[in-house]
Amino acid sequence: MEDQGGITVRRALELPVLRSGLPETVAGGDRLGRTVRWVHAGEVPNIASLLKGGELLLTTGLGLGTRPAEQRAFVRQLAERGIAALVVELGPRFDRLPSTLVETARAAGLPLVQLHREVPFVSVTEEIHTEIVNHHYALLRQAEEVHRRCTAALLGGGGVPQVLRVLSEFTANPVFLETPDGRLLYAAEAGRSPADPLQVWEGLRGGRAEGTPATAVVVDVPGGGGGTAAVRARLVLLAVSAPLSPVHRMAAERAAGSLAVVLMQARQEEELAARGRGDFLTDLAEGRIAPDSAPAQARVLGFRPGEGPLLPVVMRLAAEPTGTGDWAVLARAVSKELAGLGVPVLLGVRPVEGRVPLLVGLRDGSERAAVADRVAGALRTGVERAGLERAGGPPAVVVVAAAGGWSAAGPGLRHAAETAVAAQGLGDRPWYDARRLDIELLLWRLREHPDLAAFVERSVGPLLAHDAVSRPPLLPTLRTYLAHAGRKAETARELHLNRQTLYNRLARIGELLGTDLDDPETVLSLSLALRARRHTP
Repeated sequence: MEDQGGITVRRALELPVLRSGLPETVAGGDRLGRTVRWVHAGEVPNIASLLKGGELLLTTGLGLGTRPAEQRAFVRQLAERGIAALVVELGPRFDRLPSTLVETARAAGLPLVQLHREVPFVSVTEEIHTEIVNHHYALLRQAEEVHRRCTAALLGGGGVPQVLRVLSEFTANPVFLETPDGRLLYAAEAGRSPADPLQVWEGLRGGRAEGTPATAVVVDVPGGGGGTAAVRARLVLLAVSAPLSPVHRMAAERAAGSLAVVLMQARQEEELAARGRGDFLTDLAEGRIAPDSAPAQARVLGFRPGEGPLLPVVMRLAAEPTGTGDWAVLARAVSKELAGLGVPVLLGVRPVEGRVPLLVGLRDGSERAAVADRVAGALRTGVERAGLERAGGPPAVVVVAAAGGWSAAGPGLRHAAETAVAAQGLGDRPWYDARRLDIELLLWRLREHPDLAAFVERSVGPLLAHDAVSRPPLLPTLRTYLAHAGRKAETARELHLNRQTLYNRLARIGELLGTDLDDPETVLSLSLALRARRHTP
């Protein structure tokens, strides 16, 4: 794609002032489509060092040198600089260009033009620069027209697809919107292009190892934030049916601004909708919405379950939220994951509490476990995609309550929400059944009662004091023993201990605690004490 705002060498030679000099192209005639970015006149041998590339160099040849070696070096240095063309005015220095000069320019692919009549170089500079400015202004007007059409599409109720279609029609090529990591969001084609945009995209994605084609135009859609949030998406224009030109990039840059507003608004609306659903589910859980009026309010939010039971689910994040915008990403990702579940889902977010409540309409109670697996997997995927879980931190907790009707939905959501807090710090599982964590919930509710801390101290205090100063620690042995309900063979197997060593440790624990570990009441008391220890200071 040519540089923005230039004209071709061919167009420059057609302008009146250069045409009056009777220009003759003696080398590089197939390269006259090069872009002239600027005009420079000079007569010094080291003129190449003063150039940046893309210039049309005017000279009378005084700096070309008299020896063939000097002339070859002069032309090669200009070619290496990437100038657009070399124009030499015949006159006192040359009445015709030396063959060495012509042959070197031809070998280097540098357009070389000789002027048979004298022309004022200042007039050439003025005319070409005026043409460049006019050309650039014409490009701006075309790009602004595309921007006007994009704006009109948005004001008419259109969205991202309509903006992409306007851009695709203008470029006569397929246009894509992708995430910063390369996932396709939208595709559009102009109708004039015979190519299927999705097939084109698949071909592009398959060749990503070699990078995006050099002929493509890639423009960032700003995200309005810093770091990874600086880029919300990327516009990709591919030269499939027609070449891409400078104006196409300019139009894409203006379209990217419109898309940034659309995506930001969509994310805000999406988050507001998710928060609204979260408020409804929270009000239902707190009893502020009566069960008989809940179905009508849920229908307004798009939730229309059948005659089957409702399954309350709550996810709680272990870490503090990293930003409000991420919750929209979470809601969208979870909804996408659950789209194929085949059951209605009402999902909300509560960013302040770091909580995601939802109701799932089951067909019957027998599918509770299978649906819970899918929902928990979708929630964890959503958290990962939204970047709401900190690396190395504890995972989110998903709790599933008992299924039932609308009268049980509110209490179920409240039960699951409280249990999700109580379950933080337990072993990582895909999801927890709220009905099996009632003891954890009871202990959590008593966490600030002084009697609970006193109970923990009486039950396992001496053991904790021992482990603080002695090795090996005995608490892991007791915890494993209690987890296996006092079955010593299984305890020894898990701890990789021989039986005699285990018996010696259990005897030492019993001695420290002044109790009999074979007594079922003791086992129950110690199990409760270790659970309660998680909730006490």
